[in-house]
Amino acid sequence: MNGPTEPGGNGERTADLTVVNVEVEGRPGCTVHIERGRIASVETTPFGSSPTGTDLLEGGGGALLPGLHDHHIHLFSLAARDHSVLCGPPSVQDRSALAATLATAVGDLERDRSSSTWIRGYGYDESVAGPLTADVLDDLLGGQRWRPVRIQHRSGHQWVVNRSGLEALGLDRGEAGTMATAGALGVDGVEVGADGRPTGALYDADAVFRRGVRGDLPSLAATSDRLSRYGVTGVTDATASNGPEELAAVEKAVAGGELHQSVHMLGGALPERTGGPVSAGAVKLMLEDRQLPALDSLVSSIRAAGRRGTALHVVTRESLVLAATALSVAGGGPHRIEHASVAPPEVIDLLRPLPVTVVTQPGFIGEHGDRYRRDVDLADREWLYRLRAWDRAGIPLAGSTDAPFGQLDPWSAMVAAVTRRTALGHQIGRGERLTPERALSLFLGHPTDPGGRVRTVSAGSPADLCLLAQPWKDARTELGRHLVRATIRAGRVVYLAGP
Repeated sequence: MNGPTEPGGNGERTADLTVVNVEVEGRPGCTVHIERGRIASVETTPFGSSPTGTDLLEGGGGALLPGLHDHHIHLFSLAARDHSVLCGPPSVQDRSALAATLATAVGDLERDRSSSTWIRGYGYDESVAGPLTADVLDDLLGGQRWRPVRIQHRSGHQWVVNRSGLEALGLDRGEAGTMATAGALGVDGVEVGADGRPTGALYDADAVFRRGVRGDLPSLAATSDRLSRYGVTGVTDATASNGPEELAAVEKAVAGGELHQSVHMLGGALPERTGGPVSAGAVKLMLEDRQLPALDSLVSSIRAAGRRGTALHVVTRESLVLAATALSVAGGGPHRIEHASVAPPEVIDLLRPLPVTVVTQPGFIGEHGDRYRRDVDLADREWLYRLRAWDRAGIPLAGSTDAPFGQLDPWSAMVAAVTRRTALGHQIGRGERLTPERALSLFLGHPTDPGGRVRTVSAGSPADLCLLAQPWKDARTELGRHLVRATIRAGRVVYLAGP
């Protein structure tokens, strides 16, 4: 169902709509009138008549919530997954399975003999075949090693390409620089061996692929439809390499109706954008433990961000200590800490007085918890992806999925926040459990103020809404994507579940 549309600001298409028989903030039997993409009124009196020219949506007594906002996601990486092969668990468990997967991918491209057509893999884990290099990939490919291949690590921050891939990227002739120390990083995050040649491993090297891999950015239409099915009306794209090209592509996708969600973008060389369905915010800074920046350098980068503030990628206790120290020296803000994967009490105390919000991924406990129990030091396990600890410290907290590096389902993240259970049923950080209401609120923050005041279904608010199939008292015990009956963005129904 789609209501009548009319032009809105910044390329948005808005609509007039009346939603009847819904629960709003615990009040049953409400009627919500939407005009020009905003909520005109919320009435608790019995529904009378819908204004002329307005569409009608029967709510069936379900809870009407603000649309969910995923505060850390990677849109173009998500879209690219549709043209990629999984190269890690659960589908690929060992070296032979990886070789078979690559052989199948080569076979699928058999009719395309162009040496520029890449095989793109994702989700690799060292448990499959150990550390990957260009030579290991060539061994796995055998007679098909002429085909350029790039495989992304499950973390999303490392790619490994084979020798043909290095050639296609122009990295086989020494452009990465000469270094004497094996494992050192050369230009653009390219790992160089002791012989001065690239090993095939590239870290946070989007710039390298942008130069060397031809092709437009992928369509966001299918990704947007999936988000709508989960009740998501807005996302924050936290890709560090976001720049003018990505911003323009997102603006075009929103203006053309391909992308239903509003988008707040983090990144580096982004032009400033405020208001409207597409905005640009904090400068994304990567604190990778493989090559942590010096304190002075990080302080300078934070100060250079100015009023935009920074979003610091932090996944270990060492990088969190560095981030807290640098933020306390640099001042300014507000700032964001992305992930805060390991947060012991003494580091939380360092962050307490700072103007900082933590954006974390509670779903990782459910998705990766069993691997954490195997691989993470016992001393750190208790501090993984904490939730209640941030609330107790008075530090604003927001939720996200980090998709495609996590599952594109905020409801499963909420379940993990409530239960703290792994896929095999083990519990990690029992004391970090949240109530269903608090878990939901992690995804109800404003795009530019994650962890701040939650959005509400009230007169004057944008008509970005998620209609559930049940009242909240019933839905809170299930917290599943199957509960989403309809998603409304700027007054338009962009998803409606079947009967």
